[in-house]
Amino acid sequence: MDNTKLKSRMSEKVQALQDIQTQTGSAADAAPVLVDSSYLALTNNAMSIIRDNLKSQPLSLDLFDVVKSPSGGATVFSVPGLAGEEAEKELTGIILDYMTPRAYWDTPDPVEGTPPVCLSQNSIISHDGKACARCPYNDFGSKDGESNAKACKESVLLFLLRPNNIIPLLVRVPVTSKPRFLKYSTRLLSTLTPISSVVTRITLEKATSKQGKPYALFNFQTIGTLTPEEAAQAKVFGQQFMALVNAADLVPELDAAS
Repeated sequence: MDNTKLKSRMSEKVQALQDIQTQTGSAADAAPVLVDSSYLALTNNAMSIIRDNLKSQPLSLDLFDVVKSPSGGATVFSVPGLAGEEAEKELTGIILDYMTPRAYWDTPDPVEGTPPVCLSQNSIISHDGKACARCPYNDFGSKDGESNAKACKESVLLFLLRPNNIIPLLVRVPVTSKPRFLKYSTRLLSTLTPISSVVTRITLEKATSKQGKPYALFNFQTIGTLTPEEAAQAKVFGQQFMALVNAADLVPELDAAS
């Protein structure tokens, strides 16, 4: 093959690759679709603002406002605000995404800030590639031999987008309420409803363990459905936002182990 034909074929391949890259550009580079919505993140170029402010830095866990399960069976959330902690009876918003992490500490009373010995981002495979289902610390009763608790602690992390915010609130759902959340998401799935296309209300109710200790159970309820335009934008925003999140930092905090 002469040089002219070779150069021609190489030029055609380069052009083909460029065309493919153009057609398959990531959602993160897509122009935002503005919609008429009460949710600030869906009506403005929120991702552009987030990227400008972060300067390409990942969104790690310590940058989020976090809501945890209250102690002692209290039924009021403590939500971080500009003026300090605010008491709220319910949390309402769009669940953009969620994770199901778990972690194991090899001491019953670890010092706060101590990293776990083992962790998983999805409760399926550990950080070192082992199956969580086969781990003895995933067995009921493995915590202390006296209760039915597991030594490896599970939770659910919800990225809850509220109307007047472009950064989701991180809601930590304890293992006692994990089945309730999974049941809720499965009910949505049964009707082919994406969890990010509805407005979810989260409330608390008081419960008592078999050992007589009070704790709070989470309730999840759909109180509204987004318009098709809002749902499409929420999906795109959620995908773009989660691409910025440093998932490696999203592990259960030490106080979640108790």
